[in-house]
Amino acid sequence: MPEFEDGKDDGALRTIGEVSDALGIKPHVLRYWEQQFSLLKPLKRSGGRRYYRASDVALVERIDRLVNEEGYTLKGAEAVLRASAKSEHDRRRGGDRRAGDRRAASDQPASNARAPESTRKLADTLEGLKKIRARLANALEA
Repeated sequence: MPEFEDGKDDGALRTIGEVSDALGIKPHVLRYWEQQFSLLKPLKRSGGRRYYRASDVALVERIDRLVNEEGYTLKGAEAVLRASAKSEHDRRRGGDRRAGDRRAASDQPASNARAPESTRKLADTLEGLKKIRARLANALEA
């Protein structure tokens, strides 16, 4: 979590200017990311004023890392965020069920049964792409 020097609690709502200053991301970039990333939805109050929750700020940090440090495209970063949000949702749903609500693994929808394998495949693909990027960087430096 970035350091905000405004005296507010950590969970306080932040304006787009406060988030911009704390993370070093221009406000117009934050507004653009709101259009590109469906998971990024800060509160909007009268006059269209944006207020970022702590979870929104954490998401902006993750988007920034994926795009600017790890080299993802916006669509690629969106796919990573959606996959992690889906797996987090699946973990919560599975942990929240009561004993009487549990279904056998064979009763689970096919998409949930394949999720771990597809997640592994995505991770393997991403690892391969990172290795290729490193080789390309080395070749360009030579």
